[in-house]
Amino acid sequence: MSASAPTSVIVIGGGIGGFASALVLRRLGADVQLLEQAPEFAEAGAGLQMSPNATRLLERWGLLDQAIASGVAPGRVVFRDATTGEDLLDQDVNGEFRERYGAPYIVAHRADLHRLLWKTAEAEGVRLFNDVRIESVDNTPGGARAVAADGREFTADAIVAADGIKSSVRKQLFSDDEPVASEYVAYRGAIPTERASHSKDMDAVVVWLGPECHLVQYPLRGGELFNTVAVYRSESFAAGQLTYTGDDELRAAYTECVPKVRDALDNVDDAMRWPMFDRVPISRWHEGRICLVGDAAHPMLQYLAQGACQALEDAGTLEHLAGELVLGAGGDPSRWPEVFERFTELRREKTAKVQNTARTWGEAWHLTGPVERTVRNMLFRSADRHGIWEYTDWLYGEQPADGRVSADGQAAEAFPATAP
Repeated sequence: MSASAPTSVIVIGGGIGGFASALVLRRLGADVQLLEQAPEFAEAGAGLQMSPNATRLLERWGLLDQAIASGVAPGRVVFRDATTGEDLLDQDVNGEFRERYGAPYIVAHRADLHRLLWKTAEAEGVRLFNDVRIESVDNTPGGARAVAADGREFTADAIVAADGIKSSVRKQLFSDDEPVASEYVAYRGAIPTERASHSKDMDAVVVWLGPECHLVQYPLRGGELFNTVAVYRSESFAAGQLTYTGDDELRAAYTECVPKVRDALDNVDDAMRWPMFDRVPISRWHEGRICLVGDAAHPMLQYLAQGACQALEDAGTLEHLAGELVLGAGGDPSRWPEVFERFTELRREKTAKVQNTARTWGEAWHLTGPVERTVRNMLFRSADRHGIWEYTDWLYGEQPADGRVSADGQAAEAFPATAP
């Protein structure tokens, strides 16, 4: 713990981003209260891909070995054409890949990573509160306040809002925009491997690209579970129907795919579908001593597998800035507004690029025309032959405090955030 003057922080939201932020700030010496609206802590979903930009942080925080022990470190990431079955790209994520980025590519059950962060934060003194639905936040003289629906007030030197894509803090202070419906839905399943249809490639993450659909498969929990995610353009969701009974629409979406892909649909739970949303990037995440992180600040579609990874990057950046300006030697709790201003400046451009690239990436995966698919497949094959670094350094490469350097040490290309 730091010997600097004590400071207090409220973290709103008990997901992966909230617990990661709470943990790093607590380790720096802050008194951290984490407020979660659900009666119990839980994380829905199935598998989660963690690229080196995230696993480097887990290693820094002493959590990587536990994350790997409860997950899998695959040897390859493979892209295939779902209509022909042919391999398009087969990337080794050990060897040169791991050496270049300084950390492994791992897959884990979302609930396992969430529990790891939750239990570590709790063990290190983060104070946890359930059944707290925050209705309003505001800056106060020398601090910030969060008011719950039941009238309880929580005060601290700063508030970190990690309350997800439907963030009430974002709506109150920063933007009245609404989540953007993608027209795509995801069905997920993580079932015992011995029960899974088409559970080959147990050393790989496999992505099948089809017309207005794709399917992802990989093992979890040391190979005990097999994870399958089926994503397709849903006519019912496009028409505004968030729920759907049965799997007729799901099955129909994959009729043009090879039997291996159609058979793999048996692995998913047709009773649970997740409509997919994101938001347009915004330029302002902080007001005084209140700041958004994770999906509250930059929700993204899943095509780059970066939602949780970028939330961890947020926590790593907060850790650096808070340690330098507030919680380190000579730190000053009155500098929280400066921490949040610099945090937004450092994180806004990259996360906007991830949000926008994820949208484009999804469109490329789901092309329907034969000419367009042929061109896409040629590009994948070219990357397979000539290397992927030009496509991945900006995302996976280690970045110092200015956020601008890629894995090979060259300045990353600046890009405009398409923010209002």
